[in-house]
Amino acid sequence: MYSFEFVKAASLQEAEAADGDEVVVMAGGQTLIPTLKQRLASHEKIVDLSDVKDLKGIKVSGGTVTIGAMTTHAEVAANKDVAKAIPALAALAEGIGDPAVRNRGTIGGSIANNDPAADYPAAVVGLGATVTTNKREIAGDDFFEGLFETALDGGEIVTSVSFPVPKKAAYSKFPNPASRYAIVGVFTAETKDGARVAVTGARDCVFRIGDMESALGGKWSADAVADISIGASGLNADIHASAEYRAHLVTVMAKRAVAAAN
Repeated sequence: MYSFEFVKAASLQEAEAADGDEVVVMAGGQTLIPTLKQRLASHEKIVDLSDVKDLKGIKVSGGTVTIGAMTTHAEVAANKDVAKAIPALAALAEGIGDPAVRNRGTIGGSIANNDPAADYPAAVVGLGATVTTNKREIAGDDFFEGLFETALDGGEIVTSVSFPVPKKAAYSKFPNPASRYAIVGVFTAETKDGARVAVTGARDCVFRIGDMESALGGKWSADAVADISIGASGLNADIHASAEYRAHLVTVMAKRAVAAAN
């Protein structure tokens, strides 16, 4: 890897104060470290957030589950309050990667990185969550903008994510057998504002399917989405799955998620 200055911030204020032309904050480092080791990126300064206690923790209150940005996947998966309030969110976290990844990777790092096959973006959009940063609040629908791109501005740091508790929800994914990343994952939820269907792994960014949401608004049943499909145009295609296969999987995973929702 290229040389860089390493700063271990003790507070959010210390992280914000770090300056330079090429400064990046590090959460769990599950993507950043391999990228640096392969010399695919070069940064002047790396600011580690792992000691910032204010960015950790889970709170369930007033029909909302709020998760600190530096809370690990393993902590979300094991939290009894999350499992009670939004079982689908705890199950999603349990299915991320392997134990090593779950005990190091964080929710804030995952959504800020916005890998097209990551699981958490589907939950953020599928539940209509709100992303809070050190500067503002961003609606989940507006947060993810494209391949590894988000609405975050320079120097903006995710501090927490707030998920409204749905009436019912479930997440179903077809995982890559090695990485456990979603070849296609679909998060479905019945919320106070109606049905939501969010898809990850299929395009360069998480997206919703309005036709499925409308159908589920009339009747919450796997049969309601069984005949709704999306075209293969614009979908991801790689050695793991063609665009056509991903299009097929979207409907299959949606049916499974709807059937599993509780």
